[in-house]
Amino acid sequence: MTLIRHTLLLLALLPLAACKDKAPAAVTADSATPAATEATTRAASAEDPLRAAQAEANVKAAAEAAAKAPPPVEGTDYVTIADGQPFDTPPGKIEIVEYFGYVCPFCAAVEPTVAAMRAKLPPDVHFVAVPAAFGAMWDNYGKAFYAAEAMGLLDKTHEAMFRAIHVDQSLKGERGMDTPEEIAAFYKNYGADPGQFLSSMQSFAVAAKLNRARQSMTAAFANGDQMGTPAFVIDGKYRVKGKTIDDMFRIINQLVVSERAKLASAAPAAPASAATPAAEAAKP
Repeated sequence: MTLIRHTLLLLALLPLAACKDKAPAAVTADSATPAATEATTRAASAEDPLRAAQAEANVKAAAEAAAKAPPPVEGTDYVTIADGQPFDTPPGKIEIVEYFGYVCPFCAAVEPTVAAMRAKLPPDVHFVAVPAAFGAMWDNYGKAFYAAEAMGLLDKTHEAMFRAIHVDQSLKGERGMDTPEEIAAFYKNYGADPGQFLSSMQSFAVAAKLNRARQSMTAAFANGDQMGTPAFVIDGKYRVKGKTIDDMFRIINQLVVSERAKLASAAPAAPASAATPAAEAAKP
């Protein structure tokens, strides 16, 4: 337990790493994995009270840091996306998009804090998870995400998928190439019919959603930065940078507050209420 606690605290101080914009070559089960990365991922992905408590503490600390820090700086803290639009959020709400990959160890490490943030979002903020489509296993898991969404399974399977790949290793992730059939078999554990799930993964509707996700992420990195996950975009306009994981969540908070202020200033003033006949009659 002490080792897990130290690992989780270390996670908050680590420089922000990212899974890159190409599908890595498959590796064998006995390939070397950096011990620090493996330990961090396992500790952060494990379902236990310590993980949940640390994730909530991370979210609280990020909000407090955002309130005290100077305004975020373009180019250092965030990148402005030319002609950026929200991915899937109605007008009047502030969108947080996370581009992620189930196979990405850094996404698995950050997921507990993302989940804690998502659970505490105010009503005017809408969170959207968008799978990165870098080809190979990334695309298969992106299709699985949208198939699970269509079947109403995401609430039960999102964290479980990270755990299956990075903790239990019942699925290969980047250590190999899970077939669509093997991925569908995983969702059977959560109530899906494997044949129906496989059909949904291979459907035109899911392919269209994954292609839209790919186009959206490409636009978010149009400035020439290398695409990587996890990546966060606020209201389709600002891609978060940050030097550490803590820094990244601090910037997310600041950009949400900034967008809220802009929405408030742009809202039309409420019209004065019309006087009622009784009120008119009561005037001297």
